Amino acid sequence: MNDAWNTGQPQPSGSPEELQRLKTVTTVVYALQALSFLWGITAIVGVIINYVKREDALGTIYESHFDWQIRTFWWGLAWFFVGIALAILLVGVVVLFVAWIWMIYRVVKGWLKLVDAKPVFPA
Repeated sequence: MNDAWNTGQPQPSGSPEELQRLKTVTTVVYALQALSFLWGITAIVGVIINYVKREDALGTIYESHFDWQIRTFWWGLAWFFVGIALAILLVGVVVLFVAWIWMIYRVVKGWLKLVDAKPVFPA
């Protein structure tokens, strides 16, 4: 067994081909989240993919990435609506900016962890 997996983190399960497919799906979702800064609809497509493929990722390092991506979507959406609601008071502009920076951070951190073949904790 590879020493990289002896860290108390989820163990890899499935064939190498299955794991490669999950890595590809995870990469695609990160790309869709990144593209959502230009076209918001891509984040919706990404979270749908997460929910459809979530069961396949159980027990792999990609499970934490899926949880990370799903939470990024829902919290980003929540902060977007809070920012819009507060935009009347001009405080919303600050909320929207902070939420935008937070989303960028989450996409970058998750994607870098994926490239390093590490889970994202805490999701």
